[in-house]
Amino acid sequence: MFGSVGNPHLMQGVLSRSFASVIISPFHPSPLLRTRTLTRPRGPNVGAKLAEGLTITSKHAPRYSMQQLGFSILRRGLSASAKQGKAIEEKQSTITPRDQDYSQWYLDVISEAELIENSPVKGCMVIRPTGMALWENIRDEMDKRIKATGTQNAYFPLFIPQSFLSKEAEHVEGFAKECAVVTHHRLRNRPDGAGLEPDPDSKLEEPLIVRPTSETMIWYMFKNWIQSHRDLPLKINQWANVVRWELRTRPFLRSAEFLWQEGHTAHATEKEAIATAEEMLEVYEQVARDLLAIPVIPGKKSAIERFAGAADTYTIEAMMQNGWALQSGTSHFLGQNFAKAFDVQFSSETENREFVWATSWGVSTRLLGALIMTHSDDSGLVLPPKVAPVQVVLIPIVKATGGEEITNCVSQLAAKLKAAGIRVHIDDRQLRPGNKYYHWERRGVPFRMEIGARDLKKGSAFCARRIDGKKSPLQIKTEDGDWTDVAAKVQAELDSIQTDMLRAATERRDANTFRLETYDEMKAKLSKEEYGFFLVPWAADDANEEAIKADCRATIRCYPLKSQAEAEGKTCFYSGKPATHMAIFARAY
Repeated sequence: MFGSVGNPHLMQGVLSRSFASVIISPFHPSPLLRTRTLTRPRGPNVGAKLAEGLTITSKHAPRYSMQQLGFSILRRGLSASAKQGKAIEEKQSTITPRDQDYSQWYLDVISEAELIENSPVKGCMVIRPTGMALWENIRDEMDKRIKATGTQNAYFPLFIPQSFLSKEAEHVEGFAKECAVVTHHRLRNRPDGAGLEPDPDSKLEEPLIVRPTSETMIWYMFKNWIQSHRDLPLKINQWANVVRWELRTRPFLRSAEFLWQEGHTAHATEKEAIATAEEMLEVYEQVARDLLAIPVIPGKKSAIERFAGAADTYTIEAMMQNGWALQSGTSHFLGQNFAKAFDVQFSSETENREFVWATSWGVSTRLLGALIMTHSDDSGLVLPPKVAPVQVVLIPIVKATGGEEITNCVSQLAAKLKAAGIRVHIDDRQLRPGNKYYHWERRGVPFRMEIGARDLKKGSAFCARRIDGKKSPLQIKTEDGDWTDVAAKVQAELDSIQTDMLRAATERRDANTFRLETYDEMKAKLSKEEYGFFLVPWAADDANEEAIKADCRATIRCYPLKSQAEAEGKTCFYSGKPATHMAIFARAY
């Protein structure tokens, strides 16, 4: 422990003053360690006792002996030597390389960046502050763009009467197996005293569904709100949580509960509704590209892949670094299905009673999974500047003398960057500079600026980019000591990083997009784990689509909107029939 289990005197000097608890991460094959203050060990030879396998306990953590853990404790706080002016070291844990185990790499990156933790409820995650800050940045940008389309925010109940879900046949079939159901409204003590149980007298007259999506509740309300063509179009958006009882969960990508936005609109004409569905798909594409630096393919889903109850489903598909696809947002043209199910009609300009036309559309915290798997590397999280909670970290390099002048300079620099709208953090912890670099590298901060005594004399900061590690000085003051346009310079660096990240992701996607003419070509590549997007001519056929999925686990991700003209005159790569579409097949999350 702390470098050597066999050195109890070193351990005693540290542990008697500052101790870090051991928390087993659910996302790592070995115990990963998180810091939390425990009752500190006291008495003589505490280090020796720990080395012998003394069990350390806390009200916050299970009991684990040091011998059981076999993993060095991360040290926070000050040891005796640190109090004498020496910074302590933070033990560096490892991230599984992508080419060794991509799935474990993904979990390690999330854990090291402290984005989420598992909760006591199976399949549900606790989103930690950094993860929530990322979602908030996405939410804020998305919300502005949604409102720019004339959509208003509202909120609807978490609970939906079971009968509502039954009104749209395809809809209920699509969600029935994922629904959580409330049957009672209170608990009581068990007669035998062994805990609690539902009170039989509190059984609900009708079970309530914890919303998997809100179409049914919203369309019930739309019936009250829509009477005339003057009430249309009606555009409503909701930011909420939903529950879909997934059997196999993966952080951000698939969980029993997740956060999202869901938009619902009603229109007088089919044309107007389709235009709205396509407009929102474009909004999603823009946010993915401009905010997250993720290049996506906009397209339509095949009949099998459509949203339950939709006439057409539009999607944006992103390619992850391993070549797999991730559906990152969907927009649905619902036709008149929900209007008819809930009898939502309006009086037209000709005084006829007509059913409205509808759309729904949404993105979720799944975008965070796309963000991680598109950009991160074997050193940890990598974030585009526009979405990063901390865009710039400032690190003062303070030694025995001159510290006050350096910290003053750093504080002034931070103030100037904040005034320009740049999200900045000063790391003035008493840690070695290398440990600070490691800490912020793991958390994906795009730009690091260090100022030490030599930098101060030159009026510069020594800077490093997260995406490629490039390091260079940046002039922040003139020879006369006046501040230069430092905020503009830093913003230019951030813009350059954002551009470079989008370029790299686009080049990777394009290099792994294959135009094939036969099914055997695709199957051969998949068998060799050469994953990517396979753009092929396709004759729409549900049975053939299912057969391909069963044979090689590839699915149609979309019919890319910009490629459909290419299908003319071609034959299907699988059946040999005249092609009806150009389709992208891929392995997918």
